[in-house]
Amino acid sequence: MHNNDRANFGSRLGIILATAGSAVGLGNVWRFPYMAGHDGGAAFILLYLACVLFLGIPGMISEFIVGRNSATNAARAYIKLSHSRPWGLIGYMGVFTGIIILGFYAVVAGWCLQYFFASILEHLQGDKDYIMNYFATFSSSPFKPTAWAVAFLFITHYIVSHGIRDGIERASKVMMPALFVLLIIIVVASCTLPGAAEGVEFLFKPDFTKITPNVFLDALGQAFFSLSLGSACLCTYASYFNRQTNLGKSAVQIALIDTMIAVLAGLMIFPAAFSVGVSPDSGPSLIFITLPNVFQQAFSGMPTLGYVISVMFYALMALAALTSTISMHEIATAFFHEELNLSRRGGSLIVTAICCVIAVLCSLSVGAVSGLSFFGKSLMDSLDFITAQIFLPLGSFLTCLFVGWHIPKRITVYEFTNHGTLKGTFFKVYLFAVRYVCPAAIAAIFLHQFGIL
Repeated sequence: MHNNDRANFGSRLGIILATAGSAVGLGNVWRFPYMAGHDGGAAFILLYLACVLFLGIPGMISEFIVGRNSATNAARAYIKLSHSRPWGLIGYMGVFTGIIILGFYAVVAGWCLQYFFASILEHLQGDKDYIMNYFATFSSSPFKPTAWAVAFLFITHYIVSHGIRDGIERASKVMMPALFVLLIIIVVASCTLPGAAEGVEFLFKPDFTKITPNVFLDALGQAFFSLSLGSACLCTYASYFNRQTNLGKSAVQIALIDTMIAVLAGLMIFPAAFSVGVSPDSGPSLIFITLPNVFQQAFSGMPTLGYVISVMFYALMALAALTSTISMHEIATAFFHEELNLSRRGGSLIVTAICCVIAVLCSLSVGAVSGLSFFGKSLMDSLDFITAQIFLPLGSFLTCLFVGWHIPKRITVYEFTNHGTLKGTFFKVYLFAVRYVCPAAIAAIFLHQFGIL
């Protein structure tokens, strides 16, 4: 059943760190804290945890089952398991979505690199207006951000083209612990600031009055994007798992790491923001406008520490972006490498070339070229909307139907219990979630996004 010539992850730790790395990204750092702040702090976090448990983990196991059982790229995996072309469209959609996301994500990743070097050179010193102008001038320049985006894609290309063990696994074993250490250091510095306790309380004291159906759907949506469900990334990584990998246990561990990093990001941002009386906002402005200012004010009494924290923060952002761009790149690299019978380097070169074109256009659409927009949104925002609000939920919805209803149950049981060597204690719960709970919840998110619910 397994293709023995195919590369595999070398160790259990490698599997966990690489797959968790694919889930941990800028979304944990700039989307999660803001959503938590906006939707009632700890109450939102509790809802989010419930969504991860009942929706995220079953969804993740489903993609693992498809990937490991077929041991091939995402597009072929669905065809191989269903013996029909139409189901293969889920895989093709995943590959297509991965390429688009990588294209615009590289732009933001490039901004992180620019800010990392700018913080080393102390270019981010100044009042709030200066920082706002710095970002506006930089992001709308035609050359600099474009060059950084392409540079980031080439760093990603370098790692992916070196293969599973020597490239992705080796890089993940260095980057994930580094990311974690940087986060902890900044969290400690942030939580020891005067007035930081308010920020901690805001994050951990539940305000249940804020819970509305909208907040619940926000938590569902965040759980979804945070675990990179529906993007074919988990399916692709699982195709490199060995037969001994416990899929359920791995899904739980990855979800734990992902959630822990999101909560730590909140602990890094809120205490510092509260200590200087700034309310955190979402998206690019949080990372590139609000936080440089917050760190500067918060550590004004200790400029050296402020400098170190700022440099470490942007190093952390670049690392978080890189663990995600690697997984997006790998989805399409595996596809071209196997479907077109190219070498791995050849496959990854095609992906890098396509994504460079998308990244350049997206970068220019942010301000340098006015014509690159659709429906009143820049090309970058449009691609973000289409992938996050349509393709990802749709991919995950179809995968749940595919695994829950279409694949023979014996295959699902076989994968879930590692060929009967593990107790399938939670199998019935898992199957019920995948057949009924997940599709209903995803349909709810979907309808909510278009204002129907």
